[in-house]
Amino acid sequence: MTSPGSRSAGILLHPTSLPGPFGIGDFGPWVDRFLDWAKSAGQTLWQVLPLTIIGGGGSPYGGASAFAGNPLLISPELLLRDGFLPVAAFEDLPTFPKERVDFDAVIRWKERILHQSWDHFAAHAGEPAREELAAFRAAPARSAWLADWTLFAALKSRFSGLPWTAWDRDLRLRDRDALERASGELEAEISYQAYLQYLFFRQWERVRAAAKERDIAILGDMPIYVSLDSADVWSHPGIFQLDEMGQPIAVSGVPPDYFSETGQLWGNPLYDWDALAESGYEWWVERVRANLMLCDVLRIDHFRAFSAYWSVPAGETTALNGKWIPGPGAKLFDAVRVAVGGEAPLPIVAEDLGDIDDDVKALLKELGFPGMKVLQFAFYGADSEYLPHRHTENALVYTGTHDNDTARGWYEALKPEERERVYDYLGSDGTDIPWALIRAAYGSVAGRAIAPLQDVLGLGSEARMNTPAEPGGNWTWRAPDWGLRAEDAVRLRRMAILSGRFPAS
Repeated sequence: MTSPGSRSAGILLHPTSLPGPFGIGDFGPWVDRFLDWAKSAGQTLWQVLPLTIIGGGGSPYGGASAFAGNPLLISPELLLRDGFLPVAAFEDLPTFPKERVDFDAVIRWKERILHQSWDHFAAHAGEPAREELAAFRAAPARSAWLADWTLFAALKSRFSGLPWTAWDRDLRLRDRDALERASGELEAEISYQAYLQYLFFRQWERVRAAAKERDIAILGDMPIYVSLDSADVWSHPGIFQLDEMGQPIAVSGVPPDYFSETGQLWGNPLYDWDALAESGYEWWVERVRANLMLCDVLRIDHFRAFSAYWSVPAGETTALNGKWIPGPGAKLFDAVRVAVGGEAPLPIVAEDLGDIDDDVKALLKELGFPGMKVLQFAFYGADSEYLPHRHTENALVYTGTHDNDTARGWYEALKPEERERVYDYLGSDGTDIPWALIRAAYGSVAGRAIAPLQDVLGLGSEARMNTPAEPGGNWTWRAPDWGLRAEDAVRLRRMAILSGRFPAS
């Protein structure tokens, strides 16, 4: 496989955005079609968004577990192929929209067929499959978080989806006797939830192997924060800034920025870094270890919070009244390196966008992690650090990210003077702006260049994945079934060869 640190090119595409007949992209046959296309296009990186349980509105950045995989990504076709689902499960298949994910409709149908799969497994699975499931549940790498997650998910079902802070007091406070009783009473649901995780990781390992066969490295993604209503906060309340009732004392966000004049109020509970330090950052070490088992390189979102994080008092309606509080700095990653990487450098990418000061830059330099350069940020002032001539080799350059508009949508919204800077620098009048940005990214000295598939296809704002600070209408974009075009692959491959990102042979 191409070394993650070598000069290379890649595509940003979350699996939910793949085409397919089941309302949402998954780990099935379209993954192989995409990987074949990416290989033909000279791409050796595939960047995905977090693969964990989704949060409200389908967001992969605010789910109920920092460890558990998203069951919506499980492929029904692979379940059928592997004998884990009867053909009858596909009767009365709903008609889903092709261009968008209707999460409510998808969840209803997927939950039904996953329950059918569990019933089918219980009735027909052979001894090898049962032993494989048992080994999955007992594996030391996941047994602790899996036990927490499956009990949490089962209790959520018992309490009709209520947040854990509204459960019975003895369960909220994790009384040992109450947890043992609940585990016995909910054994069937706990086993079902473990089965879903078994299916998820089983299918993802197939995806990893398929990518490796094509010399494509996977660049994963890990949010820095977790949701208050998560298995992690419920099972480890002592490592978060909570009051005696389990409510946050302060919450996450960022001050006013490129995306919002009042800042972004995310609302996640903040970490108690002193408590984490006393444990040797054990929970974080296990989290990074688990995420690195899913990918070849790991991008950590909102990296600047490890230097200093924006703390907003609980109850605020915007992020304006927050303040910067020092984070753990290099100590956290020293602990991770010792436990996970030994002497080898950690394969981590820092999302260093937003309000970046000298302390953040010093931390990145000390750790040696590559940062990100987004070309869409490069044309709002003179000699921006995001312009290609300001890039460094130890960086990833993007035309845009999942939080940006598409290249075409971005250009159409520019002011005349900003378009003039684009023309002066790129020599493009905007008629083919996505490819002008891709060409500039590939020509950058930055070691890795990545473009969202939307930019390769030249799509407009209708194909945007996420608009930060906007509560609805995000995470639903799906690539059209014509989206893996041979002519685009040829163009990308030639550009990758010319820029030294793919060997000519």
